[in-house]
Amino acid sequence: MPTDGPRRRGAGRPPRLSLEAIIETATRILQDEGLERLSMRRLAHELGAAPMALYHHVRDRDDLLVRVMESQARTIARPDLPAEPRERLITASILLYDLLAERPWTVEVLASDNLIGPSALWIVEEMLDAAVDHGHSTDDAHLVYRTIWYYIVGNLLIRGTDVRRRDRAGTAHRDEVAADLTTATHPRLASIADRWADLNARETHKQALTAIVDGLLPARFATKSQCTAAGTAPAVTRKRPDQQGNVDPSRLDLFVSLCIPPYGSAAEFSVSWYPALRT
Repeated sequence: MPTDGPRRRGAGRPPRLSLEAIIETATRILQDEGLERLSMRRLAHELGAAPMALYHHVRDRDDLLVRVMESQARTIARPDLPAEPRERLITASILLYDLLAERPWTVEVLASDNLIGPSALWIVEEMLDAAVDHGHSTDDAHLVYRTIWYYIVGNLLIRGTDVRRRDRAGTAHRDEVAADLTTATHPRLASIADRWADLNARETHKQALTAIVDGLLPARFATKSQCTAAGTAPAVTRKRPDQQGNVDPSRLDLFVSLCIPPYGSAAEFSVSWYPALRT
């Protein structure tokens, strides 16, 4: 007897696979459970398909990860960045940090220095361009970018590892050691030992990235007297707006205080190291 309505799929028949469904499911696993929980077998199970069926759409796990990163990168809105090189580099650096922090699994993938999502390279281009506009050569601009990149990846990897460790074992061994320190042997550490975990948990990346940028950019500027003494002509660079008239050294003081170099006070070091502050 005929029945009305559409036919139903045969019992037990797997749903039709698509690249979009594979990427969507892989993204969910990565976001909810992390990189280590994503395997082709696990993904196939989630999709109700045979593992070999996935290879009709992606070559391997690395290819899958690149496609997921590309999918994520295409959803990122490209903001208008400041025209001034220093501000542009700081803004782009903070943006890169925040985007990766929202997708912790990408940090582990990118840390291998092998896989990358091409659609996100505009951020790197902006960072390199800002350093060049400030007066760096392209080679030195690469150093600026890599220094910032290593801070971002290192910071996020350590934070992620610390969170996972605490979820598994509670108090970290490092915190237990810090709690046993005495003022007789480690007076500075002991004074903040009871707040060590809270201090580590603070979100200070904006402050740190600003300090790092300010430490990397001014070093390209040299005074005429320094160049004459070395027998070279002063480098032609584009003067930054903050070199016109008075310059507030507070951001350099911050950088110096974080690095704690043996060059005297922060104010003295700022003046001697940043020629624009000389009178």
